Amino acid sequence: MPKLNIEEIKAIIPHRYPFLLIDEIQDYEAGEFAVAKKCVTINEPFFQGHFPSYPVMPGVLIVEALAQTGAVALLALPENKGKIALFGGIKNCKFKKQVRPGDVLELSCRVVNRKGPVGIGEAEAKVDGKTVVKAELTFAVQ
Repeated sequence: MPKLNIEEIKAIIPHRYPFLLIDEIQDYEAGEFAVAKKCVTINEPFFQGHFPSYPVMPGVLIVEALAQTGAVALLALPENKGKIALFGGIKNCKFKKQVRPGDVLELSCRVVNRKGPVGIGEAEAKVDGKTVVKAELTFAVQ
């Protein structure tokens, strides 16, 4: 099970604070899949306004964390070194549970189709083994 720490992740994807939303890659195979972890803390900048009296991680940021996980899988390919992966689409996105400070997001994205610079990934975020978000993500590598 190959793992990547934060510095190794930053060598693959261009995201930086405050928008780098994965802490560790726990397993991956370039071009195939990646499994990541995000430890959600009250110190996240988005909690200042979402919501001060009841902090909830915005769903779109959970989807972004899933996309960054998928981007690691795609951009780890030697031919994609130095490129970026942009959203091409989001389908069948379902939010099942809130994510709050103290939760550990378990993120996975499996690349199920690739044609040229476009890839499609099946992505899922879990907390304590329970699904919080599921979506099909389309990536455009450039």
